[in-house]
Amino acid sequence: MGECGYDHDTAAFAAQSIRRWWESMGQEAYPQARRLLITADSGGSNGARVRLWKLELQRLADETGMEISICHLPPGTSKWNKIEHRLFSFISQNWRGKPLVSHQVIVNLIAATTTKAGLRVRAEVDPGQYPKGVKVSDKDLASIRIERDKFHGDWNYTILPHSV
Repeated sequence: MGECGYDHDTAAFAAQSIRRWWESMGQEAYPQARRLLITADSGGSNGARVRLWKLELQRLADETGMEISICHLPPGTSKWNKIEHRLFSFISQNWRGKPLVSHQVIVNLIAATTTKAGLRVRAEVDPGQYPKGVKVSDKDLASIRIERDKFHGDWNYTILPHSV
């Protein structure tokens, strides 16, 4: 599921996109899931060093009761991200030459993307507001139940729910 928002691309927006996917599609497709794996770039709103990203994922883990494992691609390697090849390239082909005059036009073009191999895309507009510059205190950061992987624990970690 793709998300297009009116406001800022923040860590809260990125986490909300995952939450909306889980609530609208993931939960039904994977009813037995106890763990979620997210692959992410190392920079931007869902970067490995973004405190708010981890705090928002903690909130999602607490809401769902799931462990959320995150594996960040090393800096400069986003071209290795499979979504770049399996999704974004087809979206770009689909909207090539079409005027992107509104959020709804963009969402409709994304949602109309299909491939012969069976890819179908679901997209919607996120009307939420995501202010920039939200600070996460040291106390809030310390409240995150983070379990770092032995291999590059800054890039690979699991957020555990507070109640299991």
